[in-house]
Amino acid sequence: MNDFLWKNIFRKPRNETDAIAELWKNTLLFKNIPTRHVLELTKNMHVRQFQKNEMVFRQGDQGAGAILVLEGQVRVMADNTMLAQLDQGDFFGEITLAETDKRTADACCSQNSRLVYFLKQDLEEWIDIEPRLGTIFLMNLASILAQRLHLANQLLARKEP
Repeated sequence: MNDFLWKNIFRKPRNETDAIAELWKNTLLFKNIPTRHVLELTKNMHVRQFQKNEMVFRQGDQGAGAILVLEGQVRVMADNTMLAQLDQGDFFGEITLAETDKRTADACCSQNSRLVYFLKQDLEEWIDIEPRLGTIFLMNLASILAQRLHLANQLLARKEP
């Protein structure tokens, strides 16, 4: 029963924008970015629904930004090799925040999913408005990309005879 006589009148009802902001805030991309700024950015993000086995993008497609898994699950594959199985709160496609280039892998929903798009154009506009926070974000992005490169180098070193 949810009809209480007393409730916290100061607690704001939780909406989807708050939930999305919280998920982004928990990623390394938004480390040291104040929550209120993440919430403002989130208001411009786009949510899209995908069916099970629907492609999010294919390797070679033009990229436009990073994608957060709001609900569901996404498989990321390249050349028939599974790179990642992503769940709620995971993100992918962040390379295109640094360089709008072609996608380096396939992404396919392994179940019905809702994904949140953070477009490079929105990032660039935010950096113009908040250059100090934009610098922190870009350093976070550089750190993530460096970690991914380091991991790729380790995997390549293991494959060599």
